[in-house]
Formats: sequence, C-alpha cells, structure tokens
Amino acid sequence: MLPTGSIDPALLAAVTLLVVGIVGSAIPSMPGPLVSVAGVAGYWWFADGLGTVAAVALVLVGLFAVAADQLADVVSTRASGASWTTTALAGVAGLVLMFVAGPIGIILGVAGTVFAVELYQKGDRNHAARAATYTTVGILASIVVQVLLTVSMLAGFLVAVLL
Repeated sequence: MLPTGSIDPALLAAVTLLVVGIVGSAIPSMPGPLVSVAGVAGYWWFADGLGTVAAVALVLVGLFAVAADQLADVVSTRASGASWTTTALAGVAGLVLMFVAGPIGIILGVAGTVFAVELYQKGDRNHAARAATYTTVGILASIVVQVLLTVSMLAGFLVAVLL
C-alpha cells in the first residue's frame, strides 16, 4: 500500500500508455491501439488492481481497433470499385509518404495514388475521384473508430481500477 498522496507508478505508466494510445490512434499508421493494449497488459501483469476479465475485455477492444485500422483502407478502396493493384500501390505510397510528410502524407498519398491509378486503368475521372473519395473517407473513419475505441479503453480501465 502506498502512502496517502503518492502515485502508484504502475497506474501512472498504464494511464500514460493509454493516453499515448489515444493520441497514436489519431495519427494514421501509428500503433495507438497497441500502445493502449500494452498499458492494460502491463498494469494487469505488474499490479493488482485489474481483474483478468476486465483486462481481457480491454485487450479485445484494443485488438478490435487494430483490426479496424488494418481493414479500413482495403475495405474502403475495394468498396469504391478500385482494383487490388490500386489498393496495393496506394498502401505502398501511403507508407513511403508517411516518412516524407507524416500523417498528411499518408492520406494524400493514398488518395492521390488511388485517383491516379484508377484514372490510368479506367480512363474515367468520375470513377477515379469516387474511388479516391471512398478511400479517404475510409481512412478518416478508421481514425475516428480507433480514437473512440482507445478512449473507451481508458475509461473502462479507470472504472475497473479506481472504482
């Protein structure tokens, strides 16, 4: 038991990781949900304030957020009618441009690549614009879902540990 007024280092570390996970979820291609999972798992392993059922539930929410991130780009690109080639090229372009222009580079790189490749393959500006729009909306929706899920992880963690 810690003296009154002192902060539990494990709790502080877990909450810090959960907050960093939320911030990381708002940035495309950053492993925000996995950072949140690390906070929950670390606290469960090293401290006594979180039950196994709560820890497993919170980790599952984090893993669902990871899956949402991984699938959003592919699903949104394919939903627009874009080809698998376009999807693969857009993923590579987004990854490369992440290092050049950060999170904005990912979004612009993916959208620009989808537009350019679909325009080249189909010769239809309307189709290419629609495919790029679907893809961009998918990326942004994925960010919103990840942020909401990681915020819910933090809230659930605090409820489980502090109440």
